[in-house]
Amino acid sequence: MSYTYELGEIQSAAKWLITQAKGEKIWVFQGQMGAGKTTLIKALAREFGVEDEVSSPTFGIVNEYHTSTSQKIFHFDFYRIDDPEEALEIGIEEYFYGGSLCWIEWAEKIAQFIPEDFLLIKLDILSEKERSLQIQHT
Repeated sequence: MSYTYELGEIQSAAKWLITQAKGEKIWVFQGQMGAGKTTLIKALAREFGVEDEVSSPTFGIVNEYHTSTSQKIFHFDFYRIDDPEEALEIGIEEYFYGGSLCWIEWAEKIAQFIPEDFLLIKLDILSEKERSLQIQHT
C-alpha cells in the first residue's frame, strides 16, 4: 500500500498512516538521510496528541513522549549504533515488548532484535517537495 504527499500535506500523510497501522505497536521507518523520517514522526506525534517536544534521539538513542491521554510512545534512532549489542544495553526488549508504541529509525542496524511483527514504513524522495510512503505489515 502506498501514499504520495507533498511536504505541506504531511499531517494528511500521518493520518493515513495511523489508519493503516491497524494497531501495530512497532513501526519501522526506512528511508535515506533527508527523506523525512523524523519530520513524519513529528506529524504522527501531533496526531497522537504528544505533549512533549519531538526531536530525533540520535545521540540519546531513545526519546520518551507522553500523549494527552497519558499514553507513552518511544522514538528510537539507531543511526549512531556501531554494535547491535549496544541496543540491548539500553533495554530495547523491554521497550519493544512492553506494549507501548515504538517508532524506530535506522532499525536495520539492529535487525536481529526487531520483533517479528511490525509495520514497515518506507519513505522515498520523489522530488524536493514530494514524498512517497509504502507500508507493509510483516
